[in-house]
Amino acid sequence: MKTFAFATTAFALTMSLAAGPARADVMVGGAPMLPTKDIIDNAVNSKDHTTLVAAVKAAGLVDTLKGKGPFTVFAPVNAGFAALPPGTVDNLLKPENKPALTKVLTYHVVPGKFDAKAVTQAIQAGGGKATLKTVAGGSLTASTEGGKVIVTDENGGKATVTIADVMQSNGVIHVVDKVLLPK
Repeated sequence: MKTFAFATTAFALTMSLAAGPARADVMVGGAPMLPTKDIIDNAVNSKDHTTLVAAVKAAGLVDTLKGKGPFTVFAPVNAGFAALPPGTVDNLLKPENKPALTKVLTYHVVPGKFDAKAVTQAIQAGGGKATLKTVAGGSLTASTEGGKVIVTDENGGKATVTIADVMQSNGVIHVVDKVLLPK
């Protein structure tokens, strides 16, 4: 398995050049995701990401994710949060658990803008797996199963990318069906 620190300038430049033109036709949670808007401005319109948006607000990460970036976000849908053990989300949203919530959320963020083509190329270059370093300091492992990109957390939990390449003005979102958890 090959490890990719996606923050390196040369690789980031290569991957941004490899990315195709931004698509303006992507719908997520019943709303158009406009490549002229930032990650937060698009996410608040998605009916599938209300829990994620509430968590980002509770963690105080709105300004960060509205920032210049670029960021690659593996954005779990509401059903992914609902699949966590009962009480987990409510517990994480408590003010006293803000550090834990921040760690979980930033574990879904990779520095740089990496579209599906870049992630797929990294997987191929890594012999079937690519390690992605997250803003939280942990690692996610990207691979493919049945023609789909799978993201595996440090605990072995797996999320499937259900919508790739949702281009943003400050990065890219890949919608995933599960919440990924750091060690």
